[in-house]
Amino acid sequence: MNAPSLGVAAAALAAAGAYLIYTSAAFGWRGLGTGRPYGSRRGRRSARMWLRQAGVGDVGVGEFVAAVGVLFVLGGVAAFLLFGGVLPALVAGGFAATVPVSSYRARRRARLAAAGEAWPRMLEELRLATGSLGRSIPQALFEVGRRAPEEWRPAFLAAEREWLLTTDFGRTTALLKDRLADPTVDAVCETLAVAHEVGGTELESRLADLIEDRILDLQGRRDAASRQAGVRFARRFVLLVPLGMALAGLSIGTGRSAYETPGGQLAVVIGLAAVVACWVWSGRLMRVPEPPRVFR
Repeated sequence: MNAPSLGVAAAALAAAGAYLIYTSAAFGWRGLGTGRPYGSRRGRRSARMWLRQAGVGDVGVGEFVAAVGVLFVLGGVAAFLLFGGVLPALVAGGFAATVPVSSYRARRRARLAAAGEAWPRMLEELRLATGSLGRSIPQALFEVGRRAPEEWRPAFLAAEREWLLTTDFGRTTALLKDRLADPTVDAVCETLAVAHEVGGTELESRLADLIEDRILDLQGRRDAASRQAGVRFARRFVLLVPLGMALAGLSIGTGRSAYETPGGQLAVVIGLAAVVACWVWSGRLMRVPEPPRVFR
C-alpha cells in the first residue's frame, strides 16, 4: 500500500475513533452499534427537543450523529488529498463535522424567529376569543391553532385530538408544549391551564401582558438582526479567503510538496485552527440570547 493510501486509511480510522468517542461521551453509546440507549432520559429528551425546534423532528438522533460522522470522514479525506497530511485532515474533518450542527441550528433560529412573528397575533386572537366572544379556553386555543403557521398546525391538531379523547387540559397543554418546544408556548399553555383549572377574570390581562412582552422582544431581535446583516456577510470570508489561498498555493512553485513537509504541515494545522477559532468566536459574538423555556 502506497503512502497516500495509508494516509487516507489513517484519516478514516481517526474519524471513526472520533465518532466513537463523541457518541460515548455525548449519548452513552457503547460498542460499534447505535442501538443502545443514550446516557439518560433527560439527554434523550433534550436531543429530541433540539431537533424538533430545528424543524427536523423526524430525524433520529442516531441519524444526526451518523451524518456528523460521515462529514467528518469526507472533510478529512478532502483535506488529506489537498494538503497530504493526517493532522490537517483531522482538523478539517472536525470542522466539516460541525456543518449539520450549524445548519440545524440555523433552522432552529429561523423557526423560533417565525414563532416570534406569529405569537403576538395569535395571542391577540386568543384574548378576544376568551373575552369578547366568550369561547371556552380549550375551544379558543384550538381555533387559534387552526390559523397558526402551517408547520405548527399538526401540533395543534394533535393537542385537539388529545382533548377530545381525554378532556384533560393539563395533558393537552403538555402535549402541545412538547410538540412545539417554544418558550412562548410554555408561558401561554401554563397561563391557560391555570385559568382553566381555577377560573378567574384575570386571563385577559395576563394575555395582554404576554402580547406586550412578545412585541418588545420581537422588536429587539429585529434591531439586532438588522445590525448584524453586514457582519454576517463578512464572516463568510473567514472561510472563503483561506480556502482560495490554499488552492492557489498548489499551483505556485512546489506548493503541494511544501504542504507535505513537517513545517508545511504545522503551518497548515495552525492556519486551519485559526480559521475555526475565528469562525466560532465571531459566531459567539453575534449570538442573540434566546429566552429560556419555563414550566417544562
